[in-house]
Amino acid sequence: MSSNTKTDTEETTSSSTSKESKKRLPDFSQSVKLKYVKLGYHYLMSHLVTLCLLPLMSVILIQASHMKAQDIQELWAHLQYNLLSVIAISAIFALGSTLYIMTRPTSIYLLDFSCYRPPNHLTVHFQKFIHHSTLTGDFLPSSLDFQRKILLRSGLGEETYLPEAMHSIPPRPSMAAAREEAEQVMFGALDNLFANTRVKPKDIGILVVNCSLFNPTPSLSAMIVNKYKLRGNVKSFNLGGMGCSAGVIAIDLAKDMLQVHRNTYAVVVSTENITQNWYFGNNKAMLIPNCLFRVGGAAILLSNKSSDKRRAKYKLLHVVRTHKGADDKAFRCVYQEQDDAGKTGVSLSKDLMAIAGGALKTNITTLGPLVLPISEQLLFFLTLVVKKLFNAKMKPYIPDFKLAFDHFCIHAGGRAVIDELEKNLQLLPLHVEASRMTLHRFGNTSSSSIWYELAYTEAKGRMKKGNRVWQIAFGSGFKCNSAVWEALRHVNPSPKSPWEDCIHKYPVEIIA
Repeated sequence: MSSNTKTDTEETTSSSTSKESKKRLPDFSQSVKLKYVKLGYHYLMSHLVTLCLLPLMSVILIQASHMKAQDIQELWAHLQYNLLSVIAISAIFALGSTLYIMTRPTSIYLLDFSCYRPPNHLTVHFQKFIHHSTLTGDFLPSSLDFQRKILLRSGLGEETYLPEAMHSIPPRPSMAAAREEAEQVMFGALDNLFANTRVKPKDIGILVVNCSLFNPTPSLSAMIVNKYKLRGNVKSFNLGGMGCSAGVIAIDLAKDMLQVHRNTYAVVVSTENITQNWYFGNNKAMLIPNCLFRVGGAAILLSNKSSDKRRAKYKLLHVVRTHKGADDKAFRCVYQEQDDAGKTGVSLSKDLMAIAGGALKTNITTLGPLVLPISEQLLFFLTLVVKKLFNAKMKPYIPDFKLAFDHFCIHAGGRAVIDELEKNLQLLPLHVEASRMTLHRFGNTSSSSIWYELAYTEAKGRMKKGNRVWQIAFGSGFKCNSAVWEALRHVNPSPKSPWEDCIHKYPVEIIA
């Protein structure tokens, strides 16, 4: 009896399970169908012009094949009688072509870049970080606990670096120590860059250096001119106080300069200085940068010489900059100030992520039409029209940027920043891998983080000819800036890459 009951129960369960699976199956197949429908739509819209021109070209070829020799002779005679018209049209065409060639923007090529890899003795483990913070005597027990929690949740690993001055007990945040950190980072990256590219410092016509919090006199750019004995007419610029997105701003400035000064090289150096900007107080909003920011820097060599295209790694396609500084909340969300005890630090607002999201939305609204395929632009436009006309309570269409870019270099500002962009842009874990691994291995290196991420992609052997890269960074002000590059060849990592001896360990699992 019990056996029969059991069998009946199993049959009932099996029957209900099969019914449920049948119910689920249409949903799954429907999603698969929708996926292929969208891919078909994207292909159709991307090749619409070609598909429309094919029938027209066929008709022209058929008509041409049926033309008789007499028809061709009549056409030639007609052209001879209208010789002046032909000459005028040819002259206008030649003049227009010449003007176009002379006024079109000069192509900007990235020959190579180099990221600074600090020596191993500057590594800071979590336990060492908390131990040294305790020994300073400046932090309350609650502040130490707060920093410990931030470190564990930050996404940073145990092999990031702090400058020499912060390893001393007590720390020695002097001007001399800050200059020493700047020299080690900038000269380390530049030495490797010049060695890899074999470009002589004397050939550099433009120099742009960005460092937000350390601006000595003479400037950092002057330190580089002095070290490498750059020529006297070099166009040098020193950008300060512009935050973590200043690396893209520096690229934009170098690009504009290369449009004016032909047949030359530009070097961009992006870095940050920690030595004199460590916070020794107990304001929690100012303690977060202590836990996230680490030593790092990058040097980038750009050229406007057409002859350099053959050996260049990338071509610069677009730079889009967004500034939300007119809004008071955005202006103060990353703010350097003194706390109640008179100690200087950088305060991070609770509204930071919301403000970053707004800046991102504005930035991609400008960037989208430049990079997205027509299929995505049409979907976005139609959704906007329906929403406006019918006041529909529908979510705005988020374009699929995966159709425009092959690789994403999202500023490794912190785990929350990467999570937010992964969610909002509907990216896959692979697309944010470079950002997460850079944060884990090197921490937040400010404006240079996007270059460590690009170096990671190269080290993994993922950069193929024709691939497009989107570098996106956020910074105080508040700013969101984007740079788009196209790979001109299959790119291999350059010698002395920051990932050279550790890329085989990555990706690693980040514990939540």
